[in-house]
Amino acid sequence: MQTPVITRVKSRLDRKAFIDLPYRIYADNPKWVPPLRVDTAHILSPKKNAFFDHGDMALFLARSTSGEVVGRIGAIVNGMHLKKYEDGAGFFGFFETVDDRVVSAALFDIAAAWLREKGLVSMRGPASPSLNDTSGLLIEGFERQPAILMAYNAPYYERLLLEYGFERVMTMWSYYSNSRIIDDSRLFRGADIVRRRNPGLTLREVDMDRFDEEANDLREIYNDAWSDNWGFVSMTDREFSQMAKELKQIINPKLLTIIEDDGVPIAFCVTIPDMNYALKTIPNGRLLPFGIFKLMFLQKMGVIREIRMPLMGVRKKYHGRGLDAWLVADMTERARESGVLGCEMSWVLDDNLRLINFLESIGAVKENEYGLFEKKIEA
Repeated sequence: MQTPVITRVKSRLDRKAFIDLPYRIYADNPKWVPPLRVDTAHILSPKKNAFFDHGDMALFLARSTSGEVVGRIGAIVNGMHLKKYEDGAGFFGFFETVDDRVVSAALFDIAAAWLREKGLVSMRGPASPSLNDTSGLLIEGFERQPAILMAYNAPYYERLLLEYGFERVMTMWSYYSNSRIIDDSRLFRGADIVRRRNPGLTLREVDMDRFDEEANDLREIYNDAWSDNWGFVSMTDREFSQMAKELKQIINPKLLTIIEDDGVPIAFCVTIPDMNYALKTIPNGRLLPFGIFKLMFLQKMGVIREIRMPLMGVRKKYHGRGLDAWLVADMTERARESGVLGCEMSWVLDDNLRLINFLESIGAVKENEYGLFEKKIEA
């Protein structure tokens, strides 16, 4: 293809074209799950997304000489990341393109140029818009439908990134378990040992009548538990409240558990229904006029029998006491009682050997592989 025309998204029509592109790229891919257009619009809106309290973003479209949209990208400044790491790293996200090296290079060029103007020296991603959102590039697992809020992309994306000069800086994994493969006896025996060794600790369900207060406790645990993980950036109060509000609409209270020490929350585990099984049935990601009723009906009828565990955290003070095993064992039992057939635990950083060893010891299997990539962009 000839060099495409790159323009910044400014008008309502541009934003619509930006949101629409994936629906064309994956039109013939039965595994891709169309995101709700309203959700994508919310993420991209400075007025609605709490990320913009500290972040900035520029969206770009690539068009062929005939005017057809053939690619898109977001160049992203994450203020919380820069505050913590002071490494001059910018990010890219929302990357979608046809299989054309010229198009992808033009998109990366414009994103890098915008980030350089902001004084940044490297470009990392994909993160849309942060690692606390949908992030990572799918490397292996294209034959499987992605779990809710997990990345899915065309297989050729990795090649386009590598050809441009990106290098993989981190690998992440999703693990899967169900009653046929998990080692029940080992899991429950280990959890029983943990309970007996920690007689002062108790486990309970989330109190939905105090959900906002509970969410604040979980945010504090999450930010403490994950603070030493590679690339981790704490969520602001508004970011976590926004996420909690969204999860509240779909969460099963029995599948959000908290461990307390003398009444003080010190660990938690969140699992959510894999709504992708319902979203797959919503035409073109449009809730209106009838999609929202179909979504509510499918959830109410118990059609969604798979779950994803996106969040689990134990305060650093309590690391090494096996509380994660207790949480997983309890969640396994609760999920079965609720009629759940399987659970994806994602994502897990490649250097989190303690968690990887635990998951593999109970029979959970690596399912999908994801990568984060980075490139220097100094002038």
